[in-house]
Amino acid sequence: MVNRLWFAVAILLPFVWFVLHGAHVVQSPTAVALWAGFAIFGAAFLLSWGCEVIQLDIPQALALALLALIAVLPEYAVDMYFAWQAGKDPKYTAYATANMTGANRLLLGVGWAVPVLINWARHGQRTVMLPKEGAVEVRFLAIATAYSFIIPFKATLNTIDTCILLLIFAAYVRAASKAHHTEPELEGPAEMIAAWGPRRRRVAVAVLGLIAGAGILTAAEPFAESLIEVGRHWGIEEFLLVQWLAPLASESPEFIVTILFAWRGLAAAGISTMVSSKVNQWTLLVGALPLVFSISAGHLGPMHLDERQCEEIFLTSAQSLFGLMIIANYSFGLLEALTLFVLFLVQLFLPSPHARWIFAWAYIALASGMVLLNRDTRRGLGQMLGRA
Repeated sequence: MVNRLWFAVAILLPFVWFVLHGAHVVQSPTAVALWAGFAIFGAAFLLSWGCEVIQLDIPQALALALLALIAVLPEYAVDMYFAWQAGKDPKYTAYATANMTGANRLLLGVGWAVPVLINWARHGQRTVMLPKEGAVEVRFLAIATAYSFIIPFKATLNTIDTCILLLIFAAYVRAASKAHHTEPELEGPAEMIAAWGPRRRRVAVAVLGLIAGAGILTAAEPFAESLIEVGRHWGIEEFLLVQWLAPLASESPEFIVTILFAWRGLAAAGISTMVSSKVNQWTLLVGALPLVFSISAGHLGPMHLDERQCEEIFLTSAQSLFGLMIIANYSFGLLEALTLFVLFLVQLFLPSPHARWIFAWAYIALASGMVLLNRDTRRGLGQMLGRA
């Protein structure tokens, strides 16, 4: 009964948006942001459940990569809209950068840390041991993180970045597709769909994808523009609103699924999905921005990044480096999770340039300290480099 209720609500949210948007019932920016956000929220759940069921038919590592990709499609839609508008109006470049950096830092600071904290509170385990099969995600996260440090120093995002980052993503998907196929443990609406049998479940997944896709495509632009208008109306800086509220709305279903994993004692699976999402966002999402920008502008040209945008990307890269060092030895401890979460939380209240530099170098110092002082971290890095 609960599964059916979740399923019905998730489907209902996009349909309510279709009616309200089509009939032009909602007009104020706040109402549009609310209902469009609900549509994206529901669509993200439908996509997540569908991709969980796909694990029955394809290798689990590839399914996790697809789950991570599909689950963040709402985030992609919002950011691609900003990149498209930036091709016509350069001021939107700041919004595209804000949304991308916010999504990446939220994913790592909350999405990675919270499952460990819940696993400790619920099951009394202070450390989550990650499966060695996750070496694919860790290795490609290392490659993407290393490349990300180049972007703020050249102060542009261009089609060369697109080619390199998309090649990294393609190599990641190829490596994930070769992994051994194991039967997944499904619960909730995904389990309900899987029980319908092979043919019906495949049709259901396709239909859910169409509903979710329509919801995302129709809601992304109104949601993005209404957030900017809400910020202007209430005197909130648009950059911060786009950086934190938009990713929170578009990625919250993925966080909820990960939290449920941890609650059931499957924190490692939840974290693995979050790591895969991080690889997706650091490669496909960032790489797609200059491509969409160039198509919109009608010519190949770079997205020029101002000083603040470069600082935000550098801080995001530094946080990613610290996260990588944490999982390099395939264990994730309570103290490490608390450090990730607290550093992220404090950043929200200190948005000044000076604070950004302090946090960035703090992440780098912590990462360096782990390499120097932790033998297991060094061993894990050595294994990654040996397989690269």
